[in-house]
Amino acid sequence: MVEMKKNVSYPLVYSLVTLALILPVATTTVERAFSAMNIIKNRLRNRIGDQWMNDCLVTYIEKDIFKTIECEEIMQRFQNMKNCRGQL
Repeated sequence: MVEMKKNVSYPLVYSLVTLALILPVATTTVERAFSAMNIIKNRLRNRIGDQWMNDCLVTYIEKDIFKTIECEEIMQRFQNMKNCRGQL
C-alpha cells in the first residue's frame, strides 16, 4: 500500500491493516505481563501494594537486563542512599 501511495488515498484502511498487524505482538506482550503478575502476586502475597508490585514486575519482566548488573553495584547504591534506613 505504501509503495503505491494507497495509504494516502485510504487512510482508514491503512490504519486498520496496521492495527491488524500489530495486534498479535501487543496481545503477546500483555499476556506475558499478566503471566508475570500471576507469578509475583499469588495468594501468599495478595496484599502487595501497587508501587511494590510494579517494581517487582519490572524486574521480573526485564530480568535479562537485571542479570547483567553486578551485586556489588546494587549494594553500593543502597549503601549510598542515606535516607533509606529511615524509610524502612
